[in-house]
Amino acid sequence: MSEFSIVRPSDVETEQFDTCETAVRKLTEPLGCTETRVNQVIVDAGEVTTPHTHDGQEEVFVAMTDGQVAIEGEVRDVPAGAVVRVHPETVRNLCNYTDETHVWIAVGAPPVGTVDDFGAYEIPDSGSARDHDE
Repeated sequence: MSEFSIVRPSDVETEQFDTCETAVRKLTEPLGCTETRVNQVIVDAGEVTTPHTHDGQEEVFVAMTDGQVAIEGEVRDVPAGAVVRVHPETVRNLCNYTDETHVWIAVGAPPVGTVDDFGAYEIPDSGSARDHDE
């Protein structure tokens, strides 16, 4: 039996993350995923997502455009098409200190939390990449 899904992210309504103003398209349910969580994250110029970890969930970020990711507070430039893997206990967040919009696909596995609550966010008290100056 073959089971598959094809979803055009632009056909999925844009929402905002609960912890920040960044736009997200939740693709898990439209794709019918049961073993992973999938989001398209749209990070406009000057925006950052909340630095966080996920309890027991590894994340993979696929840069659809050039982008930036902060790992343990250190901002790293990521070229379009590159893939970033982050261990569950590593503090990470997507950020954009450029004038261009960054678009990412974020995949989390195993699926923790719910489709509406993308994993158990653990937000550290310090080390925010929001204070980055450029």
